Amino acid sequence: MKRGSRRPAPQAELLEPQLFPVAEPPRAYGQRALMAAMSLAVPQVPGASPESAMSVELLTQQAKDVVEGAFPRLWIRGEISDFKSYRSGHWYFCLRGATAQIKCVMWSRDQRGVPTAPADGMQVVALGQPTVYPAQGSLQCTIFAIDAVGDGLWRKALEEATARLRADGLLEPSRKRVLPRLPRRVAVITSPDGAALRDIIAVMQRRCPTVEIVLIPAKVQGDGAPADLARAIDSVTRWGQVDTVIIGRGGGAREDLWAFNSEPVARALAACAIPTISAVGHEVDITLCDLVADHRAATPSAAAEAAVPVLAEARAEAAAMLIALREALVRQVQRRRDRVGRAAHDLRVGVSRAAERRGARMTAIAGKLHALSPLATLARGYAVARDDSGATLGSITDFVPDVDFDLLLRDGIVRATTRSVRTADEDR
Repeated sequence: MKRGSRRPAPQAELLEPQLFPVAEPPRAYGQRALMAAMSLAVPQVPGASPESAMSVELLTQQAKDVVEGAFPRLWIRGEISDFKSYRSGHWYFCLRGATAQIKCVMWSRDQRGVPTAPADGMQVVALGQPTVYPAQGSLQCTIFAIDAVGDGLWRKALEEATARLRADGLLEPSRKRVLPRLPRRVAVITSPDGAALRDIIAVMQRRCPTVEIVLIPAKVQGDGAPADLARAIDSVTRWGQVDTVIIGRGGGAREDLWAFNSEPVARALAACAIPTISAVGHEVDITLCDLVADHRAATPSAAAEAAVPVLAEARAEAAAMLIALREALVRQVQRRRDRVGRAAHDLRVGVSRAAERRGARMTAIAGKLHALSPLATLARGYAVARDDSGATLGSITDFVPDVDFDLLLRDGIVRATTRSVRTADEDR
C-alpha cells in the first residue's frame, strides 16, 4: 500500500463455517433409529412432530393469546344480526359488514350504560376486544360498550317504555290532576348543587314569599340517579305534608337527562298521591317524567311559576271573589224569599180550593143520604108501623086483629089497635 493512500476501514472477519463430521449411523439402525437420532440433535418444537403434537386446548389458548395481544380494545362498526338475550342476561349477536361478520358477546355486567337491547338490523358502533372462544375454536369479540349510529338505541328504549306506560293507562289525560291554587308547602326533588334549585327558589320567593320550600336531594344524572330519584319520590309520598311536588333539573345532553326517562322513576311519579310538576331540560326535551306528571314545565323557572301565583294578585283575586260571593249570597237569599212567598200563596190558594171542592162533595153526599133517610119519607106524609118489640110491620100478614102497634109519624108516635085486615084485592 502506498504512503498517503487511504487505508480501508477494517472489515469484520468472516469465519468459515466449521463442519463437524457426523458419524454415519450403522445401517442396522434403520429408519426409526435415524429419526430418533435426529430428534436428539434438533430442539423439540410443539407440533413439529407427531411426538410433540399440540393439544386442541393449547392451540386455541395460544391462538387466543396471539389475537388478544395483536388487537387491543377497539371500536367496530357494523349491523346487528341474530341477536339473542338469554336468561343469564348475556347478549349474543353478530356484527355484519358488506362481506364479513364476526360473532360477539356482551356480558350482563357490561350492559349498565346501554339504554336498551339493540335490535336486528340496527347500525351500531361497539367497543370490543377480539379474542378466540376456545370451546368452539372460533374468533369472536367481547363487547364492553355499544351505541347506535345516531340515537337509535335511546329512541328505541324510550319508545318501548312509553308503550308500556300507555298500556297501563299512565299517560291518559283524564288522570291529570289540577294543581293547588295557593299551596302552603312545595317539595322540590333535584340536585342541591344544581342551578335548577336556585332558579326555583328565586322565582318562588319573588312571586309568593309565604310558600315554604322543602328540598328533597337526589342525584339527577349518572349511575344510581334513577334509583335515587325513585327513592325521593317515595319519601315525599310517604311524608305527605306538601301540596305540590316539583321534580327536575336544568338542560343537558341526552345522557344527562336519561335518568328522567327511567321507567321506574316515571312509575313512581305516576303513583305519587300529591300533584306533580315535571321540569326537565328545555322545551325540546320530552322525558317520561314529563308525560306522566300532572303538569309539564319547560324549565325549572316555569315550574315555579306554575306552582305558585303572585301573592298580590292572589290576594286581589281573593278579595274580588269574596265580594262576588257576598253578592251571590244576597241574590240567592232574595230568590229563596221570593220562592217561599210564591209557594205560600200557592199553598193558600190550593188549600182554599181543595176545601171548597170537599165542601161541595160533602153537600152532595148529605143530599143523597137525606133523600134515602126514613125521616125524609115520613116528612112526605108516610108512616111506619112497629110492634111492641120495635120491629117494622111492613105487610098485612104482620098485623093481627085486636093487637096494638105503634104508628111512627113525622112528628110523633100514635098508639093504634088493629080492627081488621084486608088485602088490596078486597078493597077493590
